[in-house]
Amino acid sequence: MMTLTEEITLAESNGKRVGWRGWLALIVLMLPVLLVSVDNTVLSFALPDIALSLNPSSAQQLWIIDAYPLVLAGLLVTMGTLGDRFGRRRMLLIGSTGFAAVSALAAVAPSAAWLIAARAGMGVFGAMLMPSTLSLLRSIFTDRDQRRMAIAVWASMFSAGAALGPIVGGILLEHFAWGSVFLMSVPVLVPLLILAPLLVPESRDPRPGRIDPISIALSMLTMVPIVYAIKEVAVHGFGVLPVVLTIAGLGFGVVFVRRQLASAQPMLDMRLFARGTFSGALLVNLLSVVSLVGFLYFVAQHLQLIVGLSPMEAGFALVPGMAAMIVAGLLVVPIARRVSARVIVPIALSFSVIAYLLVPGAVGDGALALLIAAFVLLGIGIGAAETVSNELILASAPPAKAGAASAVSETAYELGAVLGTAVLGGILTAAYRTGIVLPAGVEGATADAARETLAGAMTVAGSLDGATAEALRTAAAHAFDAGVGITAVIGAVLVAIAAVIAATTLKGSRSAHVEH
Repeated sequence: MMTLTEEITLAESNGKRVGWRGWLALIVLMLPVLLVSVDNTVLSFALPDIALSLNPSSAQQLWIIDAYPLVLAGLLVTMGTLGDRFGRRRMLLIGSTGFAAVSALAAVAPSAAWLIAARAGMGVFGAMLMPSTLSLLRSIFTDRDQRRMAIAVWASMFSAGAALGPIVGGILLEHFAWGSVFLMSVPVLVPLLILAPLLVPESRDPRPGRIDPISIALSMLTMVPIVYAIKEVAVHGFGVLPVVLTIAGLGFGVVFVRRQLASAQPMLDMRLFARGTFSGALLVNLLSVVSLVGFLYFVAQHLQLIVGLSPMEAGFALVPGMAAMIVAGLLVVPIARRVSARVIVPIALSFSVIAYLLVPGAVGDGALALLIAAFVLLGIGIGAAETVSNELILASAPPAKAGAASAVSETAYELGAVLGTAVLGGILTAAYRTGIVLPAGVEGATADAARETLAGAMTVAGSLDGATAEALRTAAAHAFDAGVGITAVIGAVLVAIAAVIAATTLKGSRSAHVEH
């Protein structure tokens, strides 16, 4: 039996360059990537309208965002492994159909609870989509140079979707109810269902591991309690429940790892994690996404509820940063052929550190141009780092295990999305609650609503008259932006940690060759 390194080396040496059909397949595979990235960004910008319409509590507001990545993170490894066994294209088509159907249910949600449940259902089918797209790229593009460019396009589509989300979503929110943003999945997924069977070849593991219901259950029992514990701390602070959940999740995780190591055909090949490049790139992905999602969480509310921009105007304000993310992801490809990843990634992430350090001054002085510039710098760092790290993750795994490796990569991405909202969003919420000083005349239920969220305070202010309303708006804006300043410093620290991890774990391996 070949070692992991031998499997990877053989695959790289046998790699063949693809023609026009392979690049057409790439275009088809970009459709679900576009959908998911648009959905994530649209939701951030639709959140103020959702808060005003459904009146969710601060906890429900976080769950509306996090229900999807929470379920997704719990199922990604399972779905990636099932794709290796039953066919990655098949999982892609099933996931696309289900995602569109549940998105339609989300569009007509009459309550916050309904919307949270629909988002969870989207997570189930989304878990089938994302590992499939990345692992199919691994099987189509066996030539390393072509695959590097394909992954750069794949990562750039995330950025393009994030840029299109606010614009398209803003137009919809200007003319229709917030539920319209969820209906975008239908026109995106119909072409996928038609073209994928024609252009995308089926691929699977020739030696798939057995279906192990116990391992499937253990993977979910590891992820869900840990993520839920993080959310509990973010919303309610430290307590007995988060500690119990964390211990339980870690305990199940230990059992899961031991079961995989003891199995002749594990659901997840734990040998992957012994490779410094694989594990280091995963951590870089996770922390990069935490910083990106955390930034979008507070900037969407600041631009709309404090600066007073419409959803569409707020979306256009962030387009330069999204464009910078796309360009950086593509331009880093030729550089990565010659320069070590341990040099490229830390340099890229230094731009993101500077971006976060600019945020307190930008929101404090109301300098919209400086806030836009900060997001441009953040985009440069995240775009370049994500392209290099994603390519290293796939290159560190043999093609037969592409689904499992892609699922682990996507798990880090989605866990980062949860952490970005739960940790940075939770810290911001806590700072807002403790920092707001309500003006005289705001009492009882209205005071509770004003303390709950920024959207709640602005809604209460809209029901008041004269000086009291203006005083409440000013107090809420000051408390929120003060919390943004604290959150930005923490975001800068997290990105700096990612840069240190890249410099110490990637070991000078270049994205032009496989680590041995």
